[in-house]
Amino acid sequence: MKKLLAALMLLASTTVMAEPQLGNDYNQTAKTIKTDNPSKIEVTEIFWYGCPHCYHLEPGLASWVKKLPQDVYFKRVPGVPRPDWAPAGKAFYALEALNLTEKLHTQLFDAIHKARNVNPASEVQLIDWIAQKGGQDRKKVEEAFASFSTNNNIVRAMNTFRDSGATGVPALIIDGRYITSSSMAGGNQQVLQVADYLIDNVRKERGGK
Repeated sequence: MKKLLAALMLLASTTVMAEPQLGNDYNQTAKTIKTDNPSKIEVTEIFWYGCPHCYHLEPGLASWVKKLPQDVYFKRVPGVPRPDWAPAGKAFYALEALNLTEKLHTQLFDAIHKARNVNPASEVQLIDWIAQKGGQDRKKVEEAFASFSTNNNIVRAMNTFRDSGATGVPALIIDGRYITSSSMAGGNQQVLQVADYLIDNVRKERGGK
């Protein structure tokens, strides 16, 4: 029995420590994606507010982001692979424009998945919710949704989704060249471990420690 337990513990340890494999735990992006700051290693989360998997990843991801080294830059990009995902994408950029991201990002996830009182495909409901929770005039929120900047960002988000080769969300893009996801890596904790591995590899490629 002791030998069996030891063998199982060794197997578990080997599984945890196994090096992530290209084509299994991560892939190269379909196209190289230009990063915002080439001097840093960029990590981009592609997400959708209506995605339950993104909702469940968010707490662990937020904690992970807080511990990232100074040479790593993190950003979010809403996934917009189809028209009914666009309203939630606009909501993300509207929150940025209104300086409400820190206050309402997690709350919007909760409203959709926990309280279930916001439809992520409904622009009207999203505008109403942001106006109410953010203490904003509704017209101001409408303007943020309809702005040139928001629409331009939505087009860029669509291009990022396409160029990354993502097949769903959540997904993490590292250095504009590699993509991984919870489904590829085998879970929410594992995807962050794969991201750490890719960040370290990119750092080594650049001659860092």
